[in-house]
Amino acid sequence: MDFANVIRTIPDYPKRGIMFRDITTLLGNPRAFRRAIDEMVQPYAGVRVDKVAGLEARGFILGGAVAHQLSTGFVPIRKKGKLPHTVIGEDYALEYGQDRVEIHVDAIQPGDNVLLVDDLIATGGTALAGIRLMERAGAKVVGCSFVIDLPELGGADKLRAAGQKVHTLVAFEGH
Repeated sequence: MDFANVIRTIPDYPKRGIMFRDITTLLGNPRAFRRAIDEMVQPYAGVRVDKVAGLEARGFILGGAVAHQLSTGFVPIRKKGKLPHTVIGEDYALEYGQDRVEIHVDAIQPGDNVLLVDDLIATGGTALAGIRLMERAGAKVVGCSFVIDLPELGGADKLRAAGQKVHTLVAFEGH
């Protein structure tokens, strides 16, 4: 399947010069959604995965489906202040300022093998923060799976340079 044909591109969103890659069209297409999940899972067949961690927010949709396919648990990695129980967090740099991702303290057990999932890898900042957070919780990140790679922004290369296996389904040039 050519995933590029089922992902809508919205020019100049959220600001001029950005080509927003909208996966809601993929999610709404049953065959494309099923195929995307199957292809995100395939590299991890036979690999021990104890939890799938999904980055807020589209990573929740994809990560939940991937966790289901792998018959494992799901961990939501949320933005600061969204989780109701005791949390651990990881700060990361934005273009202007900082942000933070968090998980519940009991979401990961030391020694868990975790697969990180999101819809898109751009600069890699949020994904790297998620990886550091999983590792601080005692997990081993066994891979990172994304629908979209924006190679010009270098995020997938940063993850690979950090020793991570990165799997993507489609690459788009530009931002």
